[in-house]
Amino acid sequence: MFIDVAKIKIKAGDGGNGAVAFHREKYVAAGGPDGGDGGRGGNIVFQVDTNLSTLADFRYKRKYIAQNGANGKTNRCNGKNAEDLIIKVPQGTLIKEADTGRILADISTAEPQVILKGGKGGWGNAHFATATRQTPRFAKPGIPGESMEVILELKLLADVGLVGYPNVGKSTFISVVSEAKPNIANYHFTTLTPVLGVVRMAEGSSFVIADIPGLIEGAWEGVGLGHQFLRHVERCRMLVHVVDVSGSEGRNPKEDFKIINDELKKFNPQLAERPMIVVGNKADLASDEQIADFADFVQGEGYAFYPIMAAIRYGVDPVLKSIEEKLSQLPPVRHYEPEFVSVKPIEEMDKHHVEVKKQEDVYIVEGEWLLAIMKTIDFDDYESLQYFQRVLIHTGVIDALRDAGIQEGDTVSLYDLEFDFVE
Repeated sequence: MFIDVAKIKIKAGDGGNGAVAFHREKYVAAGGPDGGDGGRGGNIVFQVDTNLSTLADFRYKRKYIAQNGANGKTNRCNGKNAEDLIIKVPQGTLIKEADTGRILADISTAEPQVILKGGKGGWGNAHFATATRQTPRFAKPGIPGESMEVILELKLLADVGLVGYPNVGKSTFISVVSEAKPNIANYHFTTLTPVLGVVRMAEGSSFVIADIPGLIEGAWEGVGLGHQFLRHVERCRMLVHVVDVSGSEGRNPKEDFKIINDELKKFNPQLAERPMIVVGNKADLASDEQIADFADFVQGEGYAFYPIMAAIRYGVDPVLKSIEEKLSQLPPVRHYEPEFVSVKPIEEMDKHHVEVKKQEDVYIVEGEWLLAIMKTIDFDDYESLQYFQRVLIHTGVIDALRDAGIQEGDTVSLYDLEFDFVE
């Protein structure tokens, strides 16, 4: 079964906890704190697997969790970092955040892409030793790994998309111009899954063509599985509209042409602007008058027209040469850019609950919402750092620290950030 959409839950590994330990060795007095740091949790990584053509595997396994980092040990031994969890997907898979539809990544190249980062390991008590705090009896827990529900959406990577009504000869066309072997029969919806074929022209020149299963009126709303298939033409650089010019099934080729173009526009207005040529198949079943009349109609709409008989490859070569010429003038196959989360204005932030724990003279602040904000901050950038300081004031974090009894010069610990408190 062809599956091109799936929803799964993914979670990066938690960071390991820092260790509380003190050096114990014969003849070494007051060895001091030597607890090691926790290891980093495993990332969630998506990677292309060219052997996969559908998302069917994700029907059966819907939860992917990376390993946690190991806890720190004595003798300043850090915990082991966890291995990344690599999830293999077909080429052309989009990763979207399920809640918002925001694009996280376009898995179209061989380069692995990290979607969720594992939590950093907590600091061991050796980190907290100072001249005035020589025996810290506390350590930091590991930071939780990121988690999210995502939608995987496969959009085939092809230069050319074949569109048209069912049973107009799209599968026959792709079978004679490439080595693709689609099912071919004289009934509607013979092709139930998109088929890719490579068309080889002169030496060093080739392009990928996709046979999109037949569309019918209402396809943009899902009629005839149209919504499922239309997404696969969104990347195509150009379209080839195949029409039964003979009207052999009792349909009017002009009406077929208008309906399919309308469906493309309703699904995605950009598709209506995509370069297109029109191929009139089954020309052997049509009269010269029918072909001439349809040619005048199509050319009046601004499209080039080519009559063909795909089954015997009559008229096919001029179509391929036209496609090759047009592709040479078009930009490459579309790749979707990630959509980053914009920084939320401070005025829109409400006061949030945080938990403040005091360990000797260190005030440890925790809150899931705070961790999410920290991931958007560049602490090496002055303006970003100022924004974060205003967030701490506006959301009540500074007030919570004052309520806990913090004094100027005390240390504040926010996950993997530590600073001295200044009034």
